[in-house]
Amino acid sequence: MSSLHDPGAELLIPADTAVHRLAPQCKVAATALFVLAVAGTPRGSYWPYLWYLLILGVIAALAALPPLTLLRRLVVEVPFLLFVLALPVVGAPPELTVLGVGLSEPGLHAAATIALKATFGLLATGILAATTPLPEIITGLERLRVPRVFTAVAAFMVRYTEVVLGELARMRTARACRGGDPRWLWQVREVAGGLGTLVVRTFERGERVYLAMVSRGYTGVPPPALTGAAASRGAWTAALAVPLLAAVGTVLG
Repeated sequence: MSSLHDPGAELLIPADTAVHRLAPQCKVAATALFVLAVAGTPRGSYWPYLWYLLILGVIAALAALPPLTLLRRLVVEVPFLLFVLALPVVGAPPELTVLGVGLSEPGLHAAATIALKATFGLLATGILAATTPLPEIITGLERLRVPRVFTAVAAFMVRYTEVVLGELARMRTARACRGGDPRWLWQVREVAGGLGTLVVRTFERGERVYLAMVSRGYTGVPPPALTGAAASRGAWTAALAVPLLAAVGTVLG
């Protein structure tokens, strides 16, 4: 089945494990609370991150997730980390000399803290995406009583991101058939023009979808909906144990 019919399928790692079978609302809540616990780690305290790594490692093992796959998905934060590397250079004194280069000690702590928190937040959300299909994540948000307008926008985004990516793939194929090669710097104008065309096509498609919805009675307010089954007390206990353990490390840190 293509990704157009199964949005986010490329992020999911199918398996029959207890983590995969856990109710999506439990996993969404546990992930959000875990990220908050990591974000609350004091600056300059680094041992709690070993504790967080142990927690995520146990969950990844229970879910039978390949560690290399999770690590490869961290590549998306590389541009952000390049920006963080500037903090030791432009930070305030006192300074440390590393290989003959003066670096700000507060800047080093700030860079390390930001990078670690971003990495562990990305790892946690990566485990969620690897064990939960995107439609089920939307279902989990609905079960958590997230305002319907947000879940409706998220559902449209999930569905039409795949549509836009399909349109982009067709445009790239058409450009290649005409001899286009975006690898060269002098073709940046052609690439920019193609992106502009994609934006226009996306806007027009959105207008057509909206008109179709209005013709079927849409009034601008998403209809109330609550999908999925309620989670058991045991499922909530198992899921919330993860952020609780993380919070212990945060408090002790």
